[in-house]
Amino acid sequence: MSLVLDPAAQDLLFREARTANAFTDEPVTDEQVKAIYDLVKYGPTAFNQTPLRITLVRSPEARERLVAHMSEGNRAKTAAAPLVAILAADNEFHEELPQLFPAFPQAKDAFFAERPVREGSAAMNAALQAAYFIVGVRAAGLAAGPMTGFDFEGVRKEFLDDDHAPLMIVNIGRPGPDAWYPRSPRLKYEQVVTTV
Repeated sequence: MSLVLDPAAQDLLFREARTANAFTDEPVTDEQVKAIYDLVKYGPTAFNQTPLRITLVRSPEARERLVAHMSEGNRAKTAAAPLVAILAADNEFHEELPQLFPAFPQAKDAFFAERPVREGSAAMNAALQAAYFIVGVRAAGLAAGPMTGFDFEGVRKEFLDDDHAPLMIVNIGRPGPDAWYPRSPRLKYEQVVTTV
């Protein structure tokens, strides 16, 4: 059975897509980011909780503050990327549930009254949304460079608050020369999928 999605789109989103390590200086506009969000906001999350929060780092001052928290190998590319997004999980996502999940507005208190439960659910569902975000960046014809090599607590204190937990930082832009490392191997279907 073949996939319904056009082969060129399959390549753009998956087969030819890589983590970008270098970018051109072409800017990424707010309109592009809004178009990405307007596409990926439809991805499913448990109870439609949508806990992902995105902080766009645009100003030189904010970029300098962020680069200080990046691991050594991620500093130069983060400093040079046209746009950097801090993706975080909102641990108070449950406050929006009556609006986002009107089929069962009591879910806010029935399932998410306790902070540790919210933190676990927010982390898992925001990570899922972060994956959609990366695919959305690719759908916009841009390249994404997601990274977890940074001081999580430092970034939280510098850019977020106690209710938001950073998940990853994503450099975004048009890929520059030598943007990609060679494609690494992948596991075979038989190594991943088990039928019971």
